[in-house]
Amino acid sequence: MSSEAVGRHMPAVVTLDDLTAMMSADDHHRYEISPEGVLSIMPPPGYAHAIIATRLMVWLATAGVPADRIAQAVGLRIPGRDGGLGGRIPDLIVWSKAQSDGVWLPVADVLLVAEIVSPGSEGIDTVTKRSEYAAAGIPQYWIVDQDAAQTVTMHRLVDGHYVVRATMPLAWVLNTDPAEHELA
Repeated sequence: MSSEAVGRHMPAVVTLDDLTAMMSADDHHRYEISPEGVLSIMPPPGYAHAIIATRLMVWLATAGVPADRIAQAVGLRIPGRDGGLGGRIPDLIVWSKAQSDGVWLPVADVLLVAEIVSPGSEGIDTVTKRSEYAAAGIPQYWIVDQDAAQTVTMHRLVDGHYVVRATMPLAWVLNTDPAEHELA
């Protein structure tokens, strides 16, 4: 299908229901929308990306975080400052309690959101999403680079903005107790 054909079928304002329909019709892309209405279309994560998310998830589960409080690639409703509503699909989410079923879950009980930086996503992950997650009140935001050390930058919410709490290789993180990071 050409871009002109896609454009003719796009709604004037894309909603989370529209994103859900797009994702169910297209297994080859991930769709997100900012609270301001900016649509992002990305390819699915690659193998190295998925392994990093899995390693974090196994680390959390092995340390006793219940499986119903950890999820990969689940949609979050991101409220905007002007009343808009966006939808992001973080690579990993940890909640304080189990969530009810749904495609776009609220941020109210989120303890941590982690994003694994892929080629081309640096700006969105390190600037845009960091700002959106802070405005949504998510207490912790981790960014994992796909460099040789798989560097994890841990941000903590302080006075409505993220400050860097620690930066370390993923291997070091996996040798700590998640309770040290207020996740267990």
